Amino acid sequence: MFDKIKYDGLLPLFYNDDVVVCVEVCKALYDAGISCIEFTNRGVNAHTNFKELIRVRNENMPGLLLGIGTITTAAQANLFIDIGADFLVSPFYDEGVNEVSQLAAIPYIPGCMTPRDIHVASSAGCTFIKLFPGNVLGPEFLHAIKPLFRGIEFIVTGGVENDEDNLTGWFNSGVVGVGMGSKLITNAFFENKEYAKLTGITKSLLQRLKIIREKERA
Repeated sequence: MFDKIKYDGLLPLFYNDDVVVCVEVCKALYDAGISCIEFTNRGVNAHTNFKELIRVRNENMPGLLLGIGTITTAAQANLFIDIGADFLVSPFYDEGVNEVSQLAAIPYIPGCMTPRDIHVASSAGCTFIKLFPGNVLGPEFLHAIKPLFRGIEFIVTGGVENDEDNLTGWFNSGVVGVGMGSKLITNAFFENKEYAKLTGITKSLLQRLKIIREKERA
């Protein structure tokens, strides 16, 4: 799963109450070439909608990994693992969620904001960490602290902008991927059902990320 996120350079994340909208958004992202999607546990229909996404994925979207985000307790982790979550994401490190993920052999991406947060999570065995919120921390933060955490790979979410300067700044600072929610999957796509447009924009973004990363390696 980590390799797929690193290959794409992008982890889209979203939530919607309408299960039909959720399925169409996933299909649009999948058609664009996305390998992993984070569905966030942020609404009353999160469990039932995610269960349906897993069913549709199994029938129509081979190879797609579906994770569940905004997991804050061990009970939530177990609930979504039981219906097929491929990975777990939290806004912070939680020991109970980490223990559940290890027992189930499910990848866990905790959110961290400080060097101490990263130290605690990495000491517990987490090697893939989400910097959150990215718009507060900024690329300079990662550039400064990354040498302290060898062997840890970082993605960033929270306010990552879909523009060249912001994306280049993050990848130059050392992230292996960016998580994007409303900056990519805007309310217009939900309200106007512009799924083909979402596919096109996501395809374009993946291509731009490929170019940015190739320049960074050069």
